[in-house]
Amino acid sequence: MTVSSVGARLWRDRQFVLLVCARVISVLGNGFARVALAFAVLALPGGTAGRLSLVLACQAVPQSVFILAGGVIADRMSRSRLMVLADVLGAGAYAALASMVLSRHAPVAAMCLLAVVAGTATSLFAPAMDGLVPLVVAANRLQQANGLLRVGTNAALLLGLALSGMTVALVGAGWALALDAASFIVSAALTSRLGVDARPRRRASGWADLREGWHEFASRQWLWVVVAQYAVVVAALNANVGVLGPLTAEQHLGGARAWSVIVAAQALGTVVGAGLAARVRVNRPLLAAVVCTFPAAVPIALLSAEAPVWLIATAMFGAGIASDVFGVLWATTVQREVPEQVLSRVSSYDWFGSLAFAPLGLLMAGPVAAAVGTSRALAGCAALVVLATVAALLAPQVRSLHTEADAPSGAASSSEVAEHRAGEEPAG
Repeated sequence: MTVSSVGARLWRDRQFVLLVCARVISVLGNGFARVALAFAVLALPGGTAGRLSLVLACQAVPQSVFILAGGVIADRMSRSRLMVLADVLGAGAYAALASMVLSRHAPVAAMCLLAVVAGTATSLFAPAMDGLVPLVVAANRLQQANGLLRVGTNAALLLGLALSGMTVALVGAGWALALDAASFIVSAALTSRLGVDARPRRRASGWADLREGWHEFASRQWLWVVVAQYAVVVAALNANVGVLGPLTAEQHLGGARAWSVIVAAQALGTVVGAGLAARVRVNRPLLAAVVCTFPAAVPIALLSAEAPVWLIATAMFGAGIASDVFGVLWATTVQREVPEQVLSRVSSYDWFGSLAFAPLGLLMAGPVAAAVGTSRALAGCAALVVLATVAALLAPQVRSLHTEADAPSGAASSSEVAEHRAGEEPAG
């Protein structure tokens, strides 16, 4: 079966289309929030780099603290229902943030509390989403499905980022945050229509589930090595995107509009990268994925040098392409190599490890920039990305792992099996 025919069949699958639509709308709102939250905090009375670091760190901390619990819950209940719950929780947090920013009364303690709620929603959503895709899509379509999902969500992020700078400049950051809250509600409504059954009732305790997930995670060298790599990489990238990049844009590049152009260029690159990744065939996907991390250091180094906006944006475009080739190859490898019944728990360890240093990176970015200068702080982030990636390439399994061959082309998704048994025509 050709890649194009697989893609055509995916677009005729009602379950997959619902999932794509829900994610596209949610990510569109997040595109607004990514720029709006940073400039909302900086624009408030008393807004400083340190305060921005604190708010973003409060959002990142629960993503690390509660992500393992999210994996256990997602392997025990309907993953789609858990995603709906997380969307509703995120909608409430961003609606309250928007209200405070619009009223110009935003105590830092209240913003931090709402950031914690938003981060908790993410910790519930992410493992459930990672475990949901193999339940909706047949094994022989996973790479194409992951690629198409990312094309849709990355295009939505690009649109959100492209419009966010204008929205912040014209009507303020509060309305951009309100749009994000609305997008969560629409996403929840669409996700609730996914017909994914609840998980079989488990008699084991939550601690036993965590131990089982840890065994599956730790027994695969390639898995924990790349997660350790990304613990460092994500911390450096978050410090750049969350604090150091906006600071440099504010001080040297022209403010929110310039930063919006830069991050939109990255988003455009991810659209191209996801489309490429849906079609690429490599014998050693992890080796290719890890090598694709190196370009992430280039735009950070250019920001450190205060290069022109067009050059930084070009580098961000290239980094975006590489990051989504990594993302699709990584997600597909994990979904194929890890048993479905423990997939959300293993995914939660992936998220936990990858985000382990993210709060520290955000929390330290502002103070380090104040102590040594934004330029030197950015140079340090670029160096960390390179060093962590070189270290990951030293692991034998990262260089040598071959994924199992695709499932036979006749393999069907769970929805198609149900349709066949009921004697119904495929949806779509």
